[in-house]
Amino acid sequence: MTFTKTKLALGIATATLTMAGALVSPQAAAHSKAQRVAESANSRTEALEAQMNQMQQMMQSMQAELDRVRSEAARPSADSAKVEELDQWMASQKAKPEAEKHHDNTLFFRGGYAHQNNNRGGTLDPTVVPGVGSSRDGVAVGPIADKDGFYFGAGFDFSLTDNVWGMLDSTQVLAELMFDYTEFAKNKPNGLSPQETAVLDSLGFPLPAGNTEQATVNMLRLTASPKIKFMQGSAFRPWVIPVGFELSIISPPSDAITVLTPGMQFGAGADYRIWKDIFIGADARYHYAPGDVDGVQVNGLTAGGYLGIGF
Repeated sequence: MTFTKTKLALGIATATLTMAGALVSPQAAAHSKAQRVAESANSRTEALEAQMNQMQQMMQSMQAELDRVRSEAARPSADSAKVEELDQWMASQKAKPEAEKHHDNTLFFRGGYAHQNNNRGGTLDPTVVPGVGSSRDGVAVGPIADKDGFYFGAGFDFSLTDNVWGMLDSTQVLAELMFDYTEFAKNKPNGLSPQETAVLDSLGFPLPAGNTEQATVNMLRLTASPKIKFMQGSAFRPWVIPVGFELSIISPPSDAITVLTPGMQFGAGADYRIWKDIFIGADARYHYAPGDVDGVQVNGLTAGGYLGIGF
């Protein structure tokens, strides 16, 4: 009986457990399913967030690329504007007249009026004509030439510096080398004044009848001078010679047969470029020699015009 009761109790317990399991299993299953749904939703949310972040990054990259493309698209316009501006400048430069390059070295030819301060005396020494006085001053025995005459000559200008060696802009210093031929008169016979010829006749020293050749009273000057020329680049250019070296050769010779004397020259002038490297000018120069050539003074003035050619 006891065994039967035990079996009955076990059956009841088994049945109870079976019913409890049947009741609990649906709830547990439902809870597990809800959890799985929630986890799946969370996973999808995280996936969506990741996709959104990825899309946002892509949008930012696309925006940056778009900005870059716009910048590159705008840059050719700026470059085109610069190119157009450069083309306009080049066209304006081509439209301007081309600046001519002029040569600074010059060959010039000059001529004009000459004046000597003192009369030229004859060639006879006072000892030859006793009691007459000095022939050197051209007074006692008469002058053999006028004080006025003419000159012509030529020379070269060689450029040394365009700015006085950095001290003065647009101002050139040139080296001038020049020679002038000056003529005052032609005298008969052979450099003797009429008074000297008469004195010789009176003393019994008549000249031969055939001695009627003329003696030209003239002078050759060789000069080397610094020339300061202003306003470089201008068509009109003034200049000065502060002082230059001069060598004078006279004819007829002095009473002592001397023909050569050193001296100085001072000058000023201006020239105007008339076409390319051809110009005309005018100048005045004073010639001074300390002392004399055995009594012959060579001091005087020259003034005239010149024609220059650049090379």
